[in-house]
Amino acid sequence: MSVILATAGYDHKIRFWEAPSGICSRTIRHPDSQVNRLEITPDKQFLAAAGNPMIRLYEINNAASHQPVLTLEGHAGSVTSLGFQRDGRYLYSGSEDGTVKL
Repeated sequence: MSVILATAGYDHKIRFWEAPSGICSRTIRHPDSQVNRLEITPDKQFLAAAGNPMIRLYEINNAASHQPVLTLEGHAGSVTSLGFQRDGRYLYSGSEDGTVKL
């Protein structure tokens, strides 16, 4: 895959798009809820998808896999923000339950 864009929303699907052609090259079903936020790791290897109330991490360059490599639980409400520390070692998240997790 060359330059990609990732989109998601209330349809429970994450889509990977090839930027130069506009072709959707991969679709992943996010099983639990809508996707509120996406964030790509600094090394561009993984995509974090924030839902209600879980965060799932997917491999970007493994088109054969539609399963998350990691599922993070701990929020009691919808996760609305997330990001990675500059070197990708830590993930932080915020939720409608009023908590921030690291």
